Amino acid sequence: MPRATPLADPSLDQRALDRLRTTFGHGAFRGNQAEIVRHVASGGDALVLMPTGGGKSLCYQLPALLRAGTAVVVSPLIALMQDQVAALRQNGVRAASLNSSLDTQEAGRVQRAALAGELDLLYLAPERLLSEGTLGLLSRLGISLFAIDEAHCVAQWGHDFRPEYLQLSALHERFPAVPRIALTATADPQTRSEIIDRLALGDARVFISSFDRPNIRYAIVDKDEPRAQLLNFIQSHHPGDCGIVYCLSRRKVDETADWLVARGIHALPYHAGLDAAIRSLHQQRFQQEDGVVVVATIAFGMGIDKPDVRFVAHLDLPKSVEGYYQETGRAGRDGLPADAWMTYGMADVVQQRRMIDESEADAAWKRIAGAKLNALLGIAETAGCRRIPLLAYFGEASGACGRCDNCLDPPQTWDATEAARMALSAVYRSGQRFGMVHVIDILRGKSGERMQRWGHDQLSVFGIGTDHDETTWRAVFRQLVAQGLVAIDHQAHGALILTESSRPVLRGEQSLLMRRPRQTGRDSTLRKRANRRGSASTPPGHPPVGAAPTQGKALTSARPQHDALAADLLNNLKAWRLAEARRQSLPPFVILHDSTLIALADRRPADLQSLGSIPGIGVKKLERYGDALLAILTPPPP
Repeated sequence: MPRATPLADPSLDQRALDRLRTTFGHGAFRGNQAEIVRHVASGGDALVLMPTGGGKSLCYQLPALLRAGTAVVVSPLIALMQDQVAALRQNGVRAASLNSSLDTQEAGRVQRAALAGELDLLYLAPERLLSEGTLGLLSRLGISLFAIDEAHCVAQWGHDFRPEYLQLSALHERFPAVPRIALTATADPQTRSEIIDRLALGDARVFISSFDRPNIRYAIVDKDEPRAQLLNFIQSHHPGDCGIVYCLSRRKVDETADWLVARGIHALPYHAGLDAAIRSLHQQRFQQEDGVVVVATIAFGMGIDKPDVRFVAHLDLPKSVEGYYQETGRAGRDGLPADAWMTYGMADVVQQRRMIDESEADAAWKRIAGAKLNALLGIAETAGCRRIPLLAYFGEASGACGRCDNCLDPPQTWDATEAARMALSAVYRSGQRFGMVHVIDILRGKSGERMQRWGHDQLSVFGIGTDHDETTWRAVFRQLVAQGLVAIDHQAHGALILTESSRPVLRGEQSLLMRRPRQTGRDSTLRKRANRRGSASTPPGHPPVGAAPTQGKALTSARPQHDALAADLLNNLKAWRLAEARRQSLPPFVILHDSTLIALADRRPADLQSLGSIPGIGVKKLERYGDALLAILTPPPP
C-alpha cells in the first residue's frame, strides 16, 4: 500500500534552510533540491535524475539530518564512500561506512555506533547490505531513509550494470515504511523505467533536473595521430591541470601514460590489470595531488568524486551516450570551466560494432546497444551544436549553447550527394567485402598488388574520386555509417555493406549535406574564439569556457586578471589547504573546494562573521579553520 503524499510543512522548509547554511555552508538551494529535500524528509519515495556536480548527494544527506534515525546509503565503490564520509565528518555530520576495507575491530566499532544511535548516515556496498548479518543489524536500527546512489547500476541496458543492485527491491519488502530515494546522473527514458521497475519505485515521485552542464565545453575532433592531438590539447589548454584520459584497452592505457610521461605530462595509468596496491596508490595521488592526469579504462569511474578535474579526454569512442555523458561529467564538478575532448575515427566505429556483434547477449540487447552507439555517432558527426542532440537523447530540448566546438568554430558543410553516390557505388561494385581504407583507395585510383589481385583497378569507379583527399573520404564514410546508409559486416572482417536506406541516394532521389573535416590546427583557434564570445555565451561569474587556463590561473580567471593580490592569496590558500589535507590524510577538496578558495581570495573577509558567509564554510569548518584562514587573508601590516 503506497504511503500518503507528503504535505507541505513550512517549519520543515525553514529547518532545511538552517541545516543547509550551518552544516554545508550554503545560503540557498539549487534547482529542485528544495522540493526533493522536502518530499523525502516528509517520508516520500523519489527517483532523482540530476547531472554530476548538480548536488545529488545533498538530496539525501540533508533529509537524513532532518529525519530521526540513521540513513542507510547504498554506494557502489569503497573510494566513493570514503570520500563522502570524510567530507561529511568535516562538516560535523556523524557518518561512517561498512565495507571490506575495514578490519574486524573497525567494523565492530561502526556497528556499535550505529546501534547506539550515534550515526546520521551509514554507507554500505550492495553486497554488504544484502548479507543476512547486515540485514539483521539494520532491523535493530531506527532507519530514517534508504538512499540508493548510482541507481543506473540496476539497469541492464545501462552502462555500469551491477547485478547486486537487482536485489535491492528487498529493501522495500523488508522495510516497507522506510522512504527510499534512488539517484543517478544518467538515465534515458528506458533506463528510468527499468530503475523504477527493478527497485519497486512505482509510487515514487520522479524529479528530473536539467542534464545540461553549461560549464563543460564539448569538442570532438577527427582522429589523426591521436596521442599527438591529445598532447597538443593538454599543452594548449590545460598545462598543469588535473584530468582523465579514457582508453578502451589496458595496453593502450599503459602505452599512452608512458608516452605522456616521456613528454613531461604527470600521467599515471589505471586499469583492472594493475596490481590492486598500484591502482589504490594512483587513485590516491590523483585525489590528493595537483596536476595529475590519469590515463584509464572505464574501471576508473564511479569512485571519482574529485571536483576540480579540468578536463576529460577520450582517445576511443565510448559505447553509448550514457557512457559518454557519465564519463565527461567527471570534469568540472565544482562548476568552474572544464573541457570534454574526444578524438575518434572509423576504426572506433568498427571496433564498437564488432564488440556488439560478438557479444554473447541476445538479439534484443544487441539491437538496443547498436541504437545507443548510433545516437553517439550522431553527436560526433553533427555539424550543429553538440549540446542539442546530447540533451535531446535524455528528453530535454535546448537551443545552441554557444560554447561547444561547433558553436565556437562552426564547421563547413557541403552538398555531398555526388560524393556519397560515388562512395556507395564503390562499396557495391567491389562486392561489399572490403573495409573503408580499400574502398577509398579504389575511389582515389591507388594501384597496387592487392588492387590488381582483385581486379579493382578495372572497376568503373576506380579513380573517380580523385577530387577529394583521403581525409575528406574518411569523413564521408563515417557520416554514411552515422546516417545508417552503410553498415559494417564483422563476419567479413569489417567490410562495408549497403543498407536499404542507401537506395534513394544511389537513385538520385535524396540529397545529402555533410560536415567537412576540420583542417589541421583549427582546434587551436577555439580558445581565441571563445575569448571573443565569452561575454555572450558564458554563465555569469565564469571565464570563457574555451579559455581553459593553467592550474595556477584556473581559479583566478573568474576575477579580473589584474588583481595580483587575489592571485597571491589564492596561491597561499591552496598551499595551506594542501598542508592541512596532508596532515589529516585527506584529499584537499574535502577540506575546502576550489570554488570556496576563489570566493575567499575574491571577497577577502576580515572577521569570522563575514568568513562564515562564504559558500562552503559551515559552522564546523568555521570553528576548525576560521583563524587560520583569517591569518592568510588579513596578514599583519609590514
